[in-house]
Amino acid sequence: MNKTPQNPTAQRARAERRSSRRCKITQLMRIRPSDPSIEHFDDMRGSVSVSRTGIYFHTTESGYEVGIRLFLIMPYSNDPGSTNREYLAEVVRKDPLPNGMTGIGVKLLMEIGPQHTYSFDPPLPSR
Repeated sequence: MNKTPQNPTAQRARAERRSSRRCKITQLMRIRPSDPSIEHFDDMRGSVSVSRTGIYFHTTESGYEVGIRLFLIMPYSNDPGSTNREYLAEVVRKDPLPNGMTGIGVKLLMEIGPQHTYSFDPPLPSR
């Protein structure tokens, strides 16, 4: 007797192992290795899908290996007034694709760079 749920929604929910949903959006990213002992590359790519904890993209760059850590700026813009956010990320997936490119999945470990939680206003006087 087959005990597999017949409901397609239940089957998808059971197969999904991600902790947060993915959005299929394209945002420009700048990606570099964080370890100076790894051969340097500076990759500019668009994301294929994004979640709160990870990003998936396609690349022709050969320097990606599972386990290496990266500096990832997303969304990336060289406009001085842009609000680029930089993250420390780790490669967790590497998929050869039929078109000769490679699919790379990264896990976002932490946001780095300036944190905008300060105020330029003087402190209020205490009473």
